[in-house]
Amino acid sequence: MKKIILSSLIILCAFVSNISWSADFDKGLKAYNSEDYLTAINEWRPLAEKGNLFAQYRLANMYRGGKGVKQDYDIAMEWYKLAAEQGHINSQFNLALGYDLGKGVPQDSKAALKWYTLAAEQGDSEAQFSTGFMWFHGEGMPKNYKTGIKWYKLAAEQGHSDSQLTLGLIYGEGNGAIQDYDASFKWAKLAAEQGDFEAQGYLARIYAKGYGVIKDYVYSHMWANISSSNGYDVGAELRDLLEKEYMSNLDISQAQKLARECVAKNYKDC
Repeated sequence: MKKIILSSLIILCAFVSNISWSADFDKGLKAYNSEDYLTAINEWRPLAEKGNLFAQYRLANMYRGGKGVKQDYDIAMEWYKLAAEQGHINSQFNLALGYDLGKGVPQDSKAALKWYTLAAEQGDSEAQFSTGFMWFHGEGMPKNYKTGIKWYKLAAEQGHSDSQLTLGLIYGEGNGAIQDYDASFKWAKLAAEQGDFEAQGYLARIYAKGYGVIKDYVYSHMWANISSSNGYDVGAELRDLLEKEYMSNLDISQAQKLARECVAKNYKDC
């Protein structure tokens, strides 16, 4: 009976403690959202010091951004590390980024890869992309294209546009994988449909060359024009070249009409 009562008291104390932590954290969050950063820090610091990973992460962000405190990357990384060691995914990514760039901690590619991988294994697409990049380019370890592509694909399948474009380029150029124009087109189009102007420019190139698709200067112009309107100078250069060397006025008019329709459809089904 005493054991049952003791266990119940432990559970109750933990429950009450969690309620208190939650109330204090929420008070800090309300203050932060009202730009009362001093109150937010005063609410979150005691929680962070007691091991609350969410408070640790929030404090790290404030030191990194200089909100309510003097900007200090060293202190930010200390808090990120405490939360990262408890499995906090965003802290793991930010700690990895610190090691990657040498900001707040010494530059260390191996440490960056370690923390990127931990976040990537939890499903963070940005971390998966960074992990893929480090393996593909041999940063922190010997180059391994297969492992790099594996991580790129995991991120791409979650809709990460940089990973989708990277896969498009890898398969299109046959760099690190067997050249596969169909796969190149697939991944580049997915990125282009998300508004990635480089992917849109690359699609224009694919249509101009007929890589994995029937060569079509009208569709090439359409994507080049769209990428140009989104600020991609390479797209503008290709569009102008097509107009000068390969297209009639009727072709150009049709391509411009398709571009307007594609933008209206938010780049989908173009």
